[in-house]
Amino acid sequence: MITAAEINKLRMQTGAGMMDCKKALEASNGDFDGAIDYLRKKGQKVAALRNDREAKEGAVIALTTADNKRGIVVCVNCETDFVAKNDNFVAFARTIAQIALDKAPATLEDLLACDMDGLSINDRISEQVGKIGEKISLSKYETSNAECVVPYIHMGNKLGVLIAMNKNVGEAGINAGKDLAMQIAAMNPVAVDKDDVSAEVVEREMAIAREKALADGKPEAMVEKIATGTVQKFFKEQTLVNQAYVKDGGKTVAEFLKSVDADLKVLSFSRVTLN
Repeated sequence: MITAAEINKLRMQTGAGMMDCKKALEASNGDFDGAIDYLRKKGQKVAALRNDREAKEGAVIALTTADNKRGIVVCVNCETDFVAKNDNFVAFARTIAQIALDKAPATLEDLLACDMDGLSINDRISEQVGKIGEKISLSKYETSNAECVVPYIHMGNKLGVLIAMNKNVGEAGINAGKDLAMQIAAMNPVAVDKDDVSAEVVEREMAIAREKALADGKPEAMVEKIATGTVQKFFKEQTLVNQAYVKDGGKTVAEFLKSVDADLKVLSFSRVTLN
C-alpha cells in the first residue's frame, strides 16, 4: 500500500502533482527511482533527475592543503537544524575534517578510528551524542588528489564540493575552480564529460526518450533519432564541461577553462550533501 508520506516525499523530490505521484508509485510498486522514470516517460517535468536520499541535518566541511594538491570533504549529521547551526557542532565537524586532511585515512572506517584528543573520532561522536541528546554520525568522507584541488562550502554547510584540475595556474586557476565548484553545487552535473557517464545511465536515458517519443505519437522510424537527440541534450545539460558557464552563458565550461589556460582541464569532482 502506498502511503501519503511516500506520495508527499516523491512530490517534494519531483515537483509533480499528488495524484501523478500516487499513480507513479503504484505503477512502480513503491520504487522511487522507478516512479521518477514513470513520471518522465509520461512527459512530466520532473525537478529531480536523480533520487537523492531524504536529507537530514548536519554540516558538510570541505578543506584542502595549503598547496591545493589534496582535499577532503566530510559530512557530519545530526537530527535538528538547531544543533546543525550551533557553533560548537560546526567546530566539532571542522575538527573532524582537519584530522581527515592531516591524517589522510584511506576509508571512512579508518577516519572514525583516528585519534581526536585521546579518543577515537567514533568515541568522540558517542560523547557528543551524550552531551547533545540527539543522534550524530559521520556519514561521508571523500578525498581528492591532483595538481590543483579547490574546495567550496555552500548553503550554510549543507553542501560541499571538491574540484580537481590537471594543473595549478595560480590565482586565476583557483578562482576558476571556485566558480566551477559553485556551478557544480548549483547545477549538480552527473559527470565531468559525456564519456564519463556510465553506459547504464546512457541506456536508461535512451529508453526513457524512446518511450516518451512513442507516447507522443512520433513515427516509429523516427524514434531512435529522436532518442539520440534527447540524449545529446542530456549530455549538454548534465555534464559539467558541456554546460553553459553560469557566469557567462555565451560560453561552455570547457570554453571558459580554455580562456583561463589553454591546457586547463577538470579531472573530477565530488559533490557531498546532507543525507
